[in-house]
Amino acid sequence: MKRIVSVSMGSSSRDKRVETRLLNQDIIIERIGVDGDLKRAEALLRSLDGQVDAFGMGGIDFGVYSSRRHHLLKDAQRLVRAAGSTPIVDGSGVKNSLERKLVEDLEPVYGIPVRNRHALVASAAARHALAEAFIKAGAHTVLGDFMFLLGLPVRFTSLKRMDLAIDLMAPLLCQLPSHWLVPVGEAQTKPPRPRFEKDWARADFIAGDFHMLHRYLPAQLAGKIIVTNTATEEETIMLTERGVAYLVTTSPKLNGRSFATNVLEAALIALAGKLPGELKSEDYLRLFQEAQLQPRVERLN
Repeated sequence: MKRIVSVSMGSSSRDKRVETRLLNQDIIIERIGVDGDLKRAEALLRSLDGQVDAFGMGGIDFGVYSSRRHHLLKDAQRLVRAAGSTPIVDGSGVKNSLERKLVEDLEPVYGIPVRNRHALVASAAARHALAEAFIKAGAHTVLGDFMFLLGLPVRFTSLKRMDLAIDLMAPLLCQLPSHWLVPVGEAQTKPPRPRFEKDWARADFIAGDFHMLHRYLPAQLAGKIIVTNTATEEETIMLTERGVAYLVTTSPKLNGRSFATNVLEAALIALAGKLPGELKSEDYLRLFQEAQLQPRVERLN
C-alpha cells in the first residue's frame, strides 16, 4: 500500500486521513498540520523520511513564479532539506497542468462561460498558470498579489507588469518568514476581515488559495464562482451561506474533502513511482485521467 503525507504549515484542525484506491493501487492519504510551527514541520519530515512514498508540502510553496523566473522561498527550502531522501512536492506540478486545464474546460465541459467576464486572481506569483489561463480564456482579469499578500490596494491587469513586479520584489520577499506573507496555523481559523469589497463585487470568478481568499472574504458573494484548491465541509457551508453559485476545486472530493494540490501531486508521483522532476504537465494530465479523477465543480446556489 502506498502512503503519502502532506505536512502542512496550516492549522491541525483541518487534518484528514483517507484510504482509497487509485490506478489499481491502495493508497493512504494523510494531511498533518503543524499550526505554523516551522521547526515542528522539519522534525516531522525527518521522522517520516523513508517511511512514506512521498511528501506534500502544504501551506507554503517552494517559491513564487514569474514568466521568466522561479524565486525560491527560504523557509520552504529548509523543509525540502528536512525531507531527506523522500520525494517532496508543493503542488506546483498540478497547478501548472490541471489548474490550467480546469479553466480551459469551464465553458466547454461545465457550461460556465468565462470570456468577457471578470476574474480576480489572488496571486499570480503563487498560481501563475491559473492567471494565464483566465487571461487566455478571455476574462477581464485582476491580479491581486499586492492586495492579498501585502494588503495594499494595488491591482494589476497586465501579466507582463505583474511579472516585472514579481522579479523586482521576490528576492526580498522570499527571505521573509513565510507567515508574514500567507496565513498559517491559527491565522487560518480567524474570522475574515473583509477588504477590497469593490473588487470582490466586480468579479464573477474569484480564484486562488482558499486561505488567502478567506483572509478578506466578504459577507455576501451572491452568484460568484470560487476557483480554489481545497475546501472542508464547514468551509463549503460557509460559502453556500454567502451565496456562492459554484465551488470549483482541482482536486476531487474524497470522503467529503477536496485535498490541496500538494496532496494530489504527492499521490500521483507515488502511484506513478516517479520523482517529481520526471513528470511533465502532460504526464499529470494523463495520470489524472487514468485514475478517473474529476475536478470538483459543485453548484452551491
